[in-house]
Amino acid sequence: MVVSLGDLRSLLAAGVPAGRGDEDSVRRQWWAALATVQADLLGAAPPQPGVWLAAPLPALYEPSLLEWLDGWVWTPAEVGNLMPPGLPLLPGMAPLTDPHGRPPRGTAGRPGGFHRLSLREEDGTDPLLVLITPVLQVALALDGPPQERRLVVRFDAPTLSAALELLDRRLAQDDAAAGLGLRRRLQLLGPLSNDPDLGTRFWPLLAQRLASMAPSVTLQPLVHGEKRSEGSDAVSSELALLEALTHEVRTPLATIRTLIRSLLRRTDLPAVVRQRLEQIDGECSEQIDRFGLIFLAAELQRQPGSGQPLSDSELARTDLSRLLYQLEELWQRQLERRDLRLVLEIAADLPHVMSDPSRLETMLGGLMDRFSRSLPSGSEVRLRLLPAGSRLKLQLSSDDPESREADGLAAAVPMPVGPVLSWNPETGSLQLSRQATQRLFHRLGGRLTERGGSNLTVFFPAAERGG
Repeated sequence: MVVSLGDLRSLLAAGVPAGRGDEDSVRRQWWAALATVQADLLGAAPPQPGVWLAAPLPALYEPSLLEWLDGWVWTPAEVGNLMPPGLPLLPGMAPLTDPHGRPPRGTAGRPGGFHRLSLREEDGTDPLLVLITPVLQVALALDGPPQERRLVVRFDAPTLSAALELLDRRLAQDDAAAGLGLRRRLQLLGPLSNDPDLGTRFWPLLAQRLASMAPSVTLQPLVHGEKRSEGSDAVSSELALLEALTHEVRTPLATIRTLIRSLLRRTDLPAVVRQRLEQIDGECSEQIDRFGLIFLAAELQRQPGSGQPLSDSELARTDLSRLLYQLEELWQRQLERRDLRLVLEIAADLPHVMSDPSRLETMLGGLMDRFSRSLPSGSEVRLRLLPAGSRLKLQLSSDDPESREADGLAAAVPMPVGPVLSWNPETGSLQLSRQATQRLFHRLGGRLTERGGSNLTVFFPAAERGG
């Protein structure tokens, strides 16, 4: 009988109350749980050898822990097709084993790597992690249908023992050598013990992390195993690579930001230290949101019909003038790091607009980032909000492109790398393509136009006054 990772999730979820969460909420719980396990539970103890098994991508990311652990990771086949053999999925790690689980030459018997195996269609793509060390044994998974999602965390020995037996059977089916390697590693660990109060400690720590996490776009899995037509293979491969990239970038950044904000609550920090920490916090937030926008754009590209504007019932009255004033200070700080200046011009007594306020702030931040990233040092970014008939016109402009060309500073044209991303050879950075940015604003009720690299305009439908 073929063992699927779906069977493992069912085993872990047995006896757990039904979930009531949506995808965004359980994803935040998942990231917070990973940080709690690595920083609060394992990070507080001396380094320990151990094993970990995860899907659909590596769940662990703390380098000081990974050096002591051996892993087995089931990843989507698209990820393996896109990445050269032996290339690590996590930055700073030793080269991966080959697809048959054999370690690269010179690393035999050395912990700190992981074997990559292929997901099957019946495995699903909800994340899971089983981690076994002498002082901590835990299994985590996301489970449940839409709007009934839940985070499952198990510390009890009977469940973990059954989970390891199931994983051993799965490894035996995928690669007998890998299964033998897991059994040998478990035997070397010797007696295992969990703190009987572990569950009591874990959940308050998780709650503290959730409370300190700033609202931001939550990244969700992009590989769903749906049936694909031949013409969509290229897009599906790009989305699989985006999932791997966002995992590598967002996870450690979210942890760094949480740690930084805990330090900023101290009152005894020297001014220069506080300033540096605030700069790091800003950079982390900027990059987390940037990759979140890439995810949203990829979702719109992947799902037919999702590029249509939200319905009237999904749009809400939004005070765009007030929102821009609230973002002005943040944008000023971001632009100053690139030696750019911001000038804000907002007409008086403007009506509200109809949009999705929960996404609009992040979209505007992404628009500012996309517009300013290719500007030369010393440029001025002018942002205007003006009436335009039954709409409001939000305009971003910079120096006259003709004067820039005369000075030899003409911006390089971004090169498309797919329907979602483009690469700017001048800055060496990835950004949303023009098409993807237009689709995102169209979804929020806006219409984006772009003239060269020096002028961006978004038109929003104005709400009726007094409505």
